Amino acid sequence: MNQQNKLFIIRLPECMVRTGLSRSSIYQRIAEGTFPKPFSLGGKKARAVGWLSSSIDNFINDLIEASNKAEMDV
Repeated sequence: MNQQNKLFIIRLPECMVRTGLSRSSIYQRIAEGTFPKPFSLGGKKARAVGWLSSSIDNFINDLIEASNKAEMDV
């Protein structure tokens, strides 16, 4: 199994590094429905959340595609 097929969870600091977005920008985009929602890492009362690395990778790829499309439309 190669690295891309492995599932792993990333936490907010890593999510911020990968996307270049601040904490508040990430949570604003979650509220707008334009960023992947995190999932709980410990049940209903747990405060720790994380994202699947693949969902963040897909988000980044979608941003790149949208940017490339916008450049072509100009």
